[in-house]
Amino acid sequence: MLKNWYEETILPHLIRCACGDPKIMELRSRLVPLAKGNVFELGVGGGLNQQFYDPQQVTSFTGIDPGGKLLEQARDAAYQKGWEADLRQAPGEAIPFSDDSFDTVVSTYTLCSVKDQAQVLSELRRILKPGGRFIYLEHGRAPDADVATWQRRIEPLWKRMAGNCHLTRPVEQAVRNAGFELEPIGASYMPKTPRWAGWMEWGTGTGKNV
Repeated sequence: MLKNWYEETILPHLIRCACGDPKIMELRSRLVPLAKGNVFELGVGGGLNQQFYDPQQVTSFTGIDPGGKLLEQARDAAYQKGWEADLRQAPGEAIPFSDDSFDTVVSTYTLCSVKDQAQVLSELRRILKPGGRFIYLEHGRAPDADVATWQRRIEPLWKRMAGNCHLTRPVEQAVRNAGFELEPIGASYMPKTPRWAGWMEWGTGTGKNV
């Protein structure tokens, strides 16, 4: 009972606050405008990216999130932006859209908390049209051994507090393993952030020919 109350009442506000940090929002503002055509966003809850989409470039906007409260916030953001959006409550492991449906798929600070990272990435590649663009901005396993050691120590408690958020998941290698050709743009520790929580990677990619 207490766990459900925390996840439904407190956690959505904590996630929105943490993921709305000004340093993170600045990165979003550089990446999200790259989206074009029919756009799908994984983990759309909270609606933090919507202000950065260019309505002159985006033909349609679709997204999913497993969290009902966060999804409400995303729908509010769509209303404030004044555009139609197809936003559904669903897990990333079973995206409810057909193959080759989208020109762009976007994932920001979501791959850390899904149940099956590899399956979600496979789903993103499935729904992306041939030649489409994958845009990612994620945090994950640090390249420095001492930081990675602390990530492993902290992660069990952190996952329980932060909605299954993992600290030790790889980013770039996981995306490559899913069959994307990557164009990394940046990777660094966020300033004024604990290093165990602050390793970020961002870039774009396309699906490999099969």
